[in-house]
Amino acid sequence: MNILEVIEKKKIGQELSKEEIEYFVKGYTNEEITDYQAAALIMAICINGMTQDEIVSLTIAMANSGDILDLSEISDHIVDKHSTGGVGDKVTLILLPVIASFGIPVGKMSGRGLGITGGTIDKLESIPGYKTNISIDEFKRNIKEVGISLISQTLNLAPADKKIYALRDTISCTNSMPLIASSIMSKKIAAGANAIVLDVTCGKGAFMQEKDSAKKLAKLMSLIGKLAKRETVCVLTNMDEPLGKAVGNSLEVIEAVDALNGKIEKDVEEVVVTLASQMMKLSGKYPNVIDNKKLVSESLRNGKAFEKFKELVKRQGGDVTYIENTNKFEKAPIIMPVLSEKEGFVEELDAGKVGKAGVLLGIGRINKEDSIDSKVGLIFEKKIGDNVKKDEVLAYVHASSKEKAIECVENIRNAYRIGNKKIVKKNIIEIM
Repeated sequence: MNILEVIEKKKIGQELSKEEIEYFVKGYTNEEITDYQAAALIMAICINGMTQDEIVSLTIAMANSGDILDLSEISDHIVDKHSTGGVGDKVTLILLPVIASFGIPVGKMSGRGLGITGGTIDKLESIPGYKTNISIDEFKRNIKEVGISLISQTLNLAPADKKIYALRDTISCTNSMPLIASSIMSKKIAAGANAIVLDVTCGKGAFMQEKDSAKKLAKLMSLIGKLAKRETVCVLTNMDEPLGKAVGNSLEVIEAVDALNGKIEKDVEEVVVTLASQMMKLSGKYPNVIDNKKLVSESLRNGKAFEKFKELVKRQGGDVTYIENTNKFEKAPIIMPVLSEKEGFVEELDAGKVGKAGVLLGIGRINKEDSIDSKVGLIFEKKIGDNVKKDEVLAYVHASSKEKAIECVENIRNAYRIGNKKIVKKNIIEIM
């Protein structure tokens, strides 16, 4: 088999066989296929799409490109969660400690930022000392002993996805439905969970901007889960505007800590409570979703979830004093306000424009090798539906230089639309 023949076949829109897909995945993982050859095939997939059979074959091949994690020694029912990504999405940092606080073991392998979306691993690494790259044995031990572990993908777990995931980010192929679905589900299958709750984001700051596309992605991932014998629930959530107040790595950690201490933004709380109640149900221990929502709200305010987050950070080498006192996080040298030029109501805060502004600021990556600045970011004071006066602060830009701050202020001002109409927003779109 020849990689050039495989590329040519997909370039002209033909369906790849299971064997051809396995050949590509194995060859790229083993570095027998180069980055530029893989990039050509990924671009062809992005342009021409894949059939359902191709997507399932790609998912299984990527899951089988490394080890399949066996967590049965910890529990016979492990529940995992994944988000398709968004701007300001710090849900995992809040959600998993909540779940662990109810005695439900949770272990999650998360990714880095991709395109305009932030990555959980980048956020965790803004905590001094926190180790995201630990061994599988340590990962399992942490789940057994403290009930929670959050790490990056290891070299041996879905390594093909890790390589393809990073490459997609640098060739503008982040919004391909087949590649998103196969990436997410290959990690979930390899990570050893019996049941999966998927947060499928939808809107200007998501990979799937239209609701119909988001529903198609949700149905596709549910199908993959079913074929892999994993019970899967999808929740469609709104990503037209950033989630919560903070966008940026250490700033989102600070917001997550505030949330775990009961000071949680309404849109963040709605997503966390909805996802948590579904995860609790799938665990088999908490069958009533309505009761679960009440329990989750209590956990966010009684300190139990916060204590579990501190246990996680300490266990993985992080400096807990930063969690106990978030003022210790280093601040960006320049903090500049974005002022409103008119009076009215916020009718739009375009999460896509915010995400692009954030990448230029240094929150995310343009190239695979780029480093990120954990200190920079954005804090939003006004969001959709809020009343605003002329010259009132809409947001604050945290930047590494005055020049970047000035550029970002203009970009963020352009992300806002101020009008005369008070918009009522909805954060949870649909549970599937």
